[in-house]
Amino acid sequence: MIKATTQKDPFIRVVRRSDIPTWKSWLFRIIAIIAAFALVNIFVFAMTKATPLEVCTLMFQGTFGNIFFAKGSIFLIAKLLLIAVALAPAFKMKFWNIGAEGQVLAGAMITAFLMVKFSDLPNHILIPLMIVSAIIAGAIWGVIPAIFKARWGVNETLFTLMMNYVAMQIVDFFFNSWKGQKASLGILNATSHKGWLPQFSDINWVVVITVLFITVLMYIYLKFTKQGYEIAVVGESVNTAKYAGISVKKTIIRTMIISGAIAGIAGFLTVAGEDHSVTRDTAGGYGFTAIIVAWLAKFNTLWMILIATLVIFLEQGTKNITNVYQSVGFDASASKIVIGIVLFFIIGSEFFINYKLIRRRSGKEA
Repeated sequence: MIKATTQKDPFIRVVRRSDIPTWKSWLFRIIAIIAAFALVNIFVFAMTKATPLEVCTLMFQGTFGNIFFAKGSIFLIAKLLLIAVALAPAFKMKFWNIGAEGQVLAGAMITAFLMVKFSDLPNHILIPLMIVSAIIAGAIWGVIPAIFKARWGVNETLFTLMMNYVAMQIVDFFFNSWKGQKASLGILNATSHKGWLPQFSDINWVVVITVLFITVLMYIYLKFTKQGYEIAVVGESVNTAKYAGISVKKTIIRTMIISGAIAGIAGFLTVAGEDHSVTRDTAGGYGFTAIIVAWLAKFNTLWMILIATLVIFLEQGTKNITNVYQSVGFDASASKIVIGIVLFFIIGSEFFINYKLIRRRSGKEA
């Protein structure tokens, strides 16, 4: 005779939260950031003997300590923010666009091409031509995977990822062709400044204002427009969208055109506003970092401003720590560990915002 066995509940169960107040979700995030920086200070102290105050001072100095650092940091914040804004509509639609890196490169490549081939044009004609071309190039790079996804259900994650490498190879081809026997391509139109965006001070406010304008515009688009509503519905449920009369295929294609176009603008701003050159590393890996920024901000482009600032603060700040303490072993790898710790804690806090742990009650408690 087989005896019946009773199976006990697990000691701890993970249960999805039905709702959580906004203040409580931000409390989780703040606690995570504080815990992360506490662990970072322990890690840095173990390697360098630097106090928490010294660590914070070095990080601030490396990010905003002088006009040289501030100029670079503000541009990187703007660049990362704009790429994250480009990803926001696609991710909100649950179209996993991993191809922002390639879309940025597409905009950067056509910008550099026009700077090289049409350097005889005046800037008031050349720059608008570069802007329009970068938008079109980025949009094309974004819409190709969208068409395959909408019409044939092709996996967009792999498709957009592969498009990155295609863009890199195209940039490599022109880069090697233009530089010839030289060691590097160097600055494009270094003497004439043709195709360079105007810069009225040490900090390129043209780039900053452009990025902030697009950020606010995207916030309004996603939150208050009919197309923004359609994006949200498609992201929640494709079947619900079809039932509501929304064309899912049209929404996917239109959204990826917008996403790619904005990434193309990021490529234009990088080449015309800051680097004045192009390589396969022009996107700088921010096409992938922007995924974290967009996800943590819950696709709210205004919150992305703060998160992008935090990420660049970590990146530039830890570089400064490396410069000061490299002799005692705090190198670029240690710098990446610091960034990883902070991002791990912030991303981990999202688990406790969305889920709660319930302990199995004892017999007396029951």
